[in-house]
Amino acid sequence: MPSKEFHWPVRVYYEDTDSGGVVYYANYLKFMERARTEWLRALGFEQTALASEHGVIFVVRRTAIDYRQPARFNDELKVVSTVKHLGQCRVVFAQRIEGETARVAGETEVACVSLASFKPVKIPDTLMNKLEQHI
Repeated sequence: MPSKEFHWPVRVYYEDTDSGGVVYYANYLKFMERARTEWLRALGFEQTALASEHGVIFVVRRTAIDYRQPARFNDELKVVSTVKHLGQCRVVFAQRIEGETARVAGETEVACVSLASFKPVKIPDTLMNKLEQHI
């Protein structure tokens, strides 16, 4: 059975930090986005192929994040992602970022929309079947 969690490593670069030497708050969302993209890639789905072959893209509908402890320059982090909820047209991901001292947790809801109309559409069956294995 496939693992319910996907782990993606991230190193904090100087450009990721603010004037206080900690990761700028919005960059955690970028780390989470990269992990979701890499998870899809690991499942065999490129977002460009989903757009060209199925005419769909995923858009962020909602996000919430709790900053518990900051990450700093050169920290090695791990983004851990799980599927919290899977609907016909949407996926809610629970994600956390862990490091030696860093602790950040968040939730992101993405909607599957038509590339042509930007209206919600059903997640392609091939992707839905893969995601169902991770609930």
